[in-house]
Amino acid sequence: MKTAVLDIGGSFIKYGQMDEELAITERGKVRTPEADRDAPPEEGRAAFLDVLDGVWEKIGNGVDGLAISMPGVIDSASGYAISGGALTCLDQCHFVKEVEKRYGTSVWIGNDAKCAAVAEVGYGALKGADTALAVILGTGIGGCLILNGEVYMGKHFSAGEASFIHTDCHQPYNQDAWWAQVNGRKGLLSLVQKHKETEEEFSGEEIFAMAEAGDETVQKALDEFSRLIGVQLFNINCMVDVEKIAIGGGISAQPLLIRKINEQFTELYSDFPYPLYQPPVVACRFLNDANMIGAYYQFTRWKK
Repeated sequence: MKTAVLDIGGSFIKYGQMDEELAITERGKVRTPEADRDAPPEEGRAAFLDVLDGVWEKIGNGVDGLAISMPGVIDSASGYAISGGALTCLDQCHFVKEVEKRYGTSVWIGNDAKCAAVAEVGYGALKGADTALAVILGTGIGGCLILNGEVYMGKHFSAGEASFIHTDCHQPYNQDAWWAQVNGRKGLLSLVQKHKETEEEFSGEEIFAMAEAGDETVQKALDEFSRLIGVQLFNINCMVDVEKIAIGGGISAQPLLIRKINEQFTELYSDFPYPLYQPPVVACRFLNDANMIGAYYQFTRWKK
């Protein structure tokens, strides 16, 4: 039996049907409708559901339910979106009830970063780990703690909102010092621009191509970028003591980044005077499909 899967993002909604072998058929994507922030939330939600109707027509036939990855603070147990992240039209929405009533099928929803992490727990780099940490690097930073083999949601379902970690105690109200800004896409670009003394814009692919080609200024920028990641991994691990750390997001496909994070992480531990365990840092197995795979994994467990 196949399950319909959705990865709802700020720019696109990716969709497909997934089977037990994690093969995705009927794959496609549509642009996420942009809501008018001055319009009532009901209007934005109606426009969003209209787009979802078109998607369901493509993937809803012959499935046993619908598994959804989405942004925001999500109560998966009740199907309630406390917030929809960038999709403000889904704030404070009984999303599962609306969708189940609309399509007459079982529906599960979960936070996108947690879905990406749980894909690794179910099938990937964190399979079999009792205690682990996943950090998803992208525009912002998603985080997920695995405790006793389960995703730790937090009392108010907001555990893992790593984007908002403060990286500078001297500037607690400066949003530019949030971890999302320091180690998100903009953070990487700004470090490269600083080291190259330029305001030229570079894509992630261009940055790593320059580093691999031997550009020492870009390599120094990546060292600084990786050290900043390593410091936060160290801080989190002081509190949790995990077995393994997995780095996800599209950037994790760059072996150079994983190598540099490990180098910086190891340096922190090598100079540390107390016997704290240094967990290995590995790349996530799943990249662009991670959110859908994680949603599928959670849906199948929920259905049992």
